[in-house]
Amino acid sequence: MARRIVHQLVDDIDGTLLEVGEGETVHFSVNGVAYEIDLTNAHAEELREALAPYITAGRRTAASGSRTSAPRKRAARNSDSSAIRAWAKEQGLDVSERGRISAEVLEAYNAAH
Repeated sequence: MARRIVHQLVDDIDGTLLEVGEGETVHFSVNGVAYEIDLTNAHAEELREALAPYITAGRRTAASGSRTSAPRKRAARNSDSSAIRAWAKEQGLDVSERGRISAEVLEAYNAAH
């Protein structure tokens, strides 16, 4: 048995079926939220005309998803985690073989050394 999957685009404003080569998907963003909408050529033009005064008056920014504040710095890693894990096991503390060492274990290790 054969299966055929048909992908059809429909104008999101009026439900017009978009044939191959007709219409387009328009991408835009407002308040940091990205949107896309499938539109006939006429509706795409209407959207561009409606946004034109705002686009002209506005200024371009970096691509969406960019940070406006400085990136957070990662916490400094203790370079001797294997020694800390070994010490914690000797002390009977619960410590995993991999991953982050809990703050409690680190505090106990630092207090002892």
